[in-house]
Amino acid sequence: MPEPLRPQDVFSRRASFYATSQTHSDASQLASLVALAAPGADWRALDVGTGTGHTAFAVAPHVSWTIGIDLTTAMLAQAQHLQRERGSAVAWALADAEALPFRDGAFDLVICRRSAHHFRHLGAALDEMARVLRAGGVMVIDDRTVPEDDLVDSLMNQLDMWHDHSHVREYRPSEWASALAAAGLTVERIEGYVQHRPLATFAHGADPEDLAAIRARLAIATAHEQEVLHLVELDGEPAFNNWYVSIRAVK
Repeated sequence: MPEPLRPQDVFSRRASFYATSQTHSDASQLASLVALAAPGADWRALDVGTGTGHTAFAVAPHVSWTIGIDLTTAMLAQAQHLQRERGSAVAWALADAEALPFRDGAFDLVICRRSAHHFRHLGAALDEMARVLRAGGVMVIDDRTVPEDDLVDSLMNQLDMWHDHSHVREYRPSEWASALAAAGLTVERIEGYVQHRPLATFAHGADPEDLAAIRARLAIATAHEQEVLHLVELDGEPAFNNWYVSIRAVK
């Protein structure tokens, strides 16, 4: 498989979509994530891979100070545009999850939503996020995941690579538990959830040849894959399960 593209190469072109994406701006899911974090009013929060800022905006009213970081200038520009509309007090910085420009223990909460599957080196990013988290601080992860099933794992990661060439890997819940433990964190809760999504919402922004590859692969899905994915046709389009995991861990 070819080396993934840099996230900047993909999301510079798709930034405006993520500002209004229903999947990424889902108020009920964001509220669940804030509830999982259970932040204190005096906490300082860091949103890693903030994108267009939806998670930072959700967290900010519950803490004393929030900063969102991202690798892509265009995504941060969209976040700033949304901020002008909402009046939310969030700071922004262009930064890499694997080399965070903050002192040790600077934050009470580190949150990372829907971006970790783009990290080239997950362990390095988790080490950095743990470094800037104070002792007793909380890390919350929410990301795409895959079932503990080799065939479906392989299929979903291939589909996501076609959709987004900066994709690296959707990790299983067991992989997340191991990676967080290796970073010195204690996992308190792991919660999975599933969204059954039509192809149009899954593959938004994909090039025509990549969309054709996704369609062709789904067309030859095995009976086992069809069952686990709940692969069905809705209004002439395939629709299938997308898996997510939310995790609360403490340093």
